Amino acid sequence: MARKNAFYAQSGGVTATINATACAVIETARRHRERIGKVLAGRDGIIGALTEDLIDTSRESAAAVKALRWTPGGAFGSCRYKLKGPDEHRAQYERLIEVFQAHDIGYFFYNGGNDSADTSFKVSEFAREHGYPLSCIGIPKTVDNDLAVTDCCPGFGSVAKYVATSIREAGYDVASMWRTSTRVFRLAVMGRHAGWITAACGLAAESEGEAPHVLLFPEIEFDEDRFLARVEDTVRRHGYCAVAASEGLRRPDGKFLSESGLRDAFGHAQLGGVAPLLAQLVKDRLKHKYHWAVADYLQRAARHVASRTDVAQSYAVGKAAVELAVKGRSGVMPVIVRKSSRPYRWEIGVADLKDVANAEKMMPRDFITADGFHITPKCRRYLAPLVVGEDYPPYRNGLPAYVKLRNAPVAKRLGSEFRI
Repeated sequence: MARKNAFYAQSGGVTATINATACAVIETARRHRERIGKVLAGRDGIIGALTEDLIDTSRESAAAVKALRWTPGGAFGSCRYKLKGPDEHRAQYERLIEVFQAHDIGYFFYNGGNDSADTSFKVSEFAREHGYPLSCIGIPKTVDNDLAVTDCCPGFGSVAKYVATSIREAGYDVASMWRTSTRVFRLAVMGRHAGWITAACGLAAESEGEAPHVLLFPEIEFDEDRFLARVEDTVRRHGYCAVAASEGLRRPDGKFLSESGLRDAFGHAQLGGVAPLLAQLVKDRLKHKYHWAVADYLQRAARHVASRTDVAQSYAVGKAAVELAVKGRSGVMPVIVRKSSRPYRWEIGVADLKDVANAEKMMPRDFITADGFHITPKCRRYLAPLVVGEDYPPYRNGLPAYVKLRNAPVAKRLGSEFRI
């Protein structure tokens, strides 16, 4: 097979370790020079392919590429842009093939979550049906840990470590001051439909009475009276109550507790502040002094406290993606396969993109206690290995020393512009 260039793009919300995957893709591709020419990255995700806005990663030094392993964010830019089906937006797919032909691209690596797996699958099918030789490999990433088939998602272990650390530290703070200050503290974390990040907060409570005392999952219908009764009982027994809540809490009617009425680029409901809503409930009904915080972007950007396990897995899926491509595979995704939890052992497996696309892995009911307010020992056994180990970035002048790439543009070869 003749040597072809590769296209790599990052999609959706970035993570603390997505650049470790990018590092692996570029480093592994450079070791396969007989099959892969240059790795051309899409500036701002798939938009870079549609607009022929490509980045030449061959212009980056080996040291700069290596530094991606410990740099958060998306080194080439990401986007929330979902390709619809070829029947609806055929011009988009024809444009991708046109750009790939112009730049001699024979490998497509798309690094993202559920919607990105769907995009990878659609591009793979379109290229196959139209006779364009393109190896399409989806690469998993999402802090929400809700991708199907894979045991866990690269990016999740680090956000899990961050939120568990944060609620533990906040718990010590509130425990010090509850007699004369805050008695109820709430931390709102990401999780639209699946409560994996909320569950990770539960790792901090290793003994009776430790924070967090209450976990609120999107899988469990929010019952205002039961929640307030649990908070009041916890305050009575321990003096204070620490709560971790998912942004995706739902009312009995199925609507999000904090739905703003807006939609994002993927068509998902934009969620507002669940933490202040819960705080207002406590203030109005229980009269306790309260405080709340929102982990927001901090939870997915916190590379300084990344999980060593997560970094290793994030690198491994990027490496495997390239190795699958040079073996001629297409329409697949490398995934994490758990071999055992104690001791923790894992390996890389392969899943068909059609089995991953647009599917969501929810929290199993037996991972949540019968009362719906915490995690079970089974859940703890699943989560605990994912946050193990430290992988600190280098520091300079007391702060993490992250890399900023040159991101040299590739000269455009097509005369036509494409509007997205």
